Amino acid sequence: MTREDLAARQAALLEALLTDAPAPSGFDPERLRIEADVVLTKRRRLVAYLRPDLPEALGERFRPLFDAYAAEHPKAVTTRAREYADTFADWLVSRGDLPKPRWFQRRKR
Repeated sequence: MTREDLAARQAALLEALLTDAPAPSGFDPERLRIEADVVLTKRRRLVAYLRPDLPEALGERFRPLFDAYAAEHPKAVTTRAREYADTFADWLVSRGDLPKPRWFQRRKR
């Protein structure tokens, strides 16, 4: 197997773990789905750790909203965790799930 082949297989695996892409050949789709759920849970916990204001403000809605966001916006390898958490917060504000922060409202006047 060449480096390019290996890189392509790794990219397909990563895509399946981070998005709803099908399992690459040679991988058990059910086991991969379980691992994808684990990765999603870790990402959700990290966002909650970095931005505790979000789960506090959203309550029970935090999990389904984050999961919807994560499905639509997979985290790129180059995106830092805090940047991803902040982008999630911006997404919540843009949808009306959270009010605009007061500092944002004051700055926009």
